[in-house]
Amino acid sequence: MKTQHLFDLTLELGQMVSLGPVAAGERRVAGIAGGVLAGEALRGELLSGSDTQLMRADGVLEIDAAYVVRLEHGELLRIVNQGYRHGPAEVLARLARGEAVDPADYFFRTVMRFETAAPALAWLNGAIAVANAERQGGKVIMHAWQVL
Repeated sequence: MKTQHLFDLTLELGQMVSLGPVAAGERRVAGIAGGVLAGEALRGELLSGSDTQLMRADGVLEIDAAYVVRLEHGELLRIVNQGYRHGPAEVLARLARGEAVDPADYFFRTVMRFETAAPALAWLNGAIAVANAERQGGKVIMHAWQVL
């Protein structure tokens, strides 16, 4: 499998709201307060987004998020992002406290799909990217790689 770096996406997390325990675990929802997308061919700013999470009993955090980005020439791009974050309990506790944690100490990976009406970016409508991510306090940084 070949990949090519597509962009880095830095998200500023909004307030986290817990719905409490549901059948599959603890359901949480966070708004996205802002963000920046920076890549060689794609650059823009995040207009809106939300991050829905499920903290499962086995300690795996399921991520189901979507964002809308306005690219530098005005095109709109929707990113659907799904994945997992997990690791040793002490590492996840440090992340929860907002401490700096080496991304190599935990697993945080996602799969991205895209949607746009911009003719010049139509290729994104059939693209998939994988991302390795890291939590840094109130931010998440995702390094997205297009699967070729």
